[in-house]
Amino acid sequence: MIDEKAFLRVAGRIDAYRQEMIDLQIALTAVPAIAPDNGGDGETAKAELLLEYLSHRRIGEIEVVNAPDPRVSSGGRPNIIIRRAGDDAARHTWIISHLDVVPPGEAGLWDVDPYEAYVRDGRLYGRGTVDNQQDLVASLFAFRACCEEAMPTYRAPGLIFVADEETASHYGLDYLLKHPRNPCQKTDLICVPDSGNEAGDLIEVAEKSILWVRFRTLGKQCHGSKPYLGKNAFLAASHLAVRLHDALPQRFPAVDPLFDPPESTFEPTRKDANVPNVNTIPGEDNFYMDCRILPGHELQTIKEAMAETARTIERELGVTIEILPVQEVQAPPATDARAPIVIALQEAISMVYGVQARPRGIGAGTVAAYLRRQDYQAAVWCRTTPMAHQPNEFCLIDDMVGNAKVFAHLFLQR
Repeated sequence: MIDEKAFLRVAGRIDAYRQEMIDLQIALTAVPAIAPDNGGDGETAKAELLLEYLSHRRIGEIEVVNAPDPRVSSGGRPNIIIRRAGDDAARHTWIISHLDVVPPGEAGLWDVDPYEAYVRDGRLYGRGTVDNQQDLVASLFAFRACCEEAMPTYRAPGLIFVADEETASHYGLDYLLKHPRNPCQKTDLICVPDSGNEAGDLIEVAEKSILWVRFRTLGKQCHGSKPYLGKNAFLAASHLAVRLHDALPQRFPAVDPLFDPPESTFEPTRKDANVPNVNTIPGEDNFYMDCRILPGHELQTIKEAMAETARTIERELGVTIEILPVQEVQAPPATDARAPIVIALQEAISMVYGVQARPRGIGAGTVAAYLRRQDYQAAVWCRTTPMAHQPNEFCLIDDMVGNAKVFAHLFLQR
């Protein structure tokens, strides 16, 4: 239930924020927040920009929980908690978004500097504009609108901006949930706006398991004109990549229509450089796979199947293959499709966008997995473009404003 007149007042205020939302997005894009795992210095500078912005408006009580990380110059990875000042309700509605972004990738694929955001044809371009700044900004202005309209709320509204989402969340939500100052309770409504579709009718309640693996192939280096003197590590790695890509789907053929795609996927992705010159056969080669596994499969079983294939390649080509998991996230139980947060989102989405959203599963990983693993009933939703991690990333400004209204609707629900 919701007071529709109150919601319309808040929605009108959000419309009035449109240009300010764009301006904050542009400012945030100019401050890269890249994890040290990806060659960056973390999220501190971006967090400081947000904290300065919030301090001038005094719209909530702010707390920062820093996860120690000696790899970054600040020594820590910030996680920001914002609650409405003076509201001591026992239960909250949380919107959880992330501060970090991925690197821009190949610079030549961008029309302009990826950190110089700009507007064209209703789109806001720049690295991080859709993942995850669109909904970080949307949730912030939803919170601000409710505060500035002095709206009474049944549940206390709150925002959490976490670090390290793009590289396993060890310094982000996973850290925060284990911290003594973890603000979340099992009775809270928790929305993670980090996955969705263009229609806005997908509410994610389940995720596939994630297995990222590095394969290190060791052979023997030699001159390119005399391959019989060596063992071509690149050739062996190529055979292994193709064989795994073909064999694993046959070994694990299960289908679950809750997910899109409905099957497990096993994709070779990154390839590290080996020798710098053309006329040397490499003695070492490294490649990676990104595997998204249906929850019914144990990751240990997948790794055992990979090892069987690797042993076959070793025998055939006389190389040694090391299998080194980079990230392993076993899928937790799904959020109940009739959980209060799912129903609340369905009501809000219908009011704002006029569509009937339904619960589904996805292959991508979000921080909701860490919540579900600890029995929080979290749902993932946003209306978004499919431009995350791509060159010329953009968000639709209308989505940013509309999503803010959905989040405000959540804050106002009983």
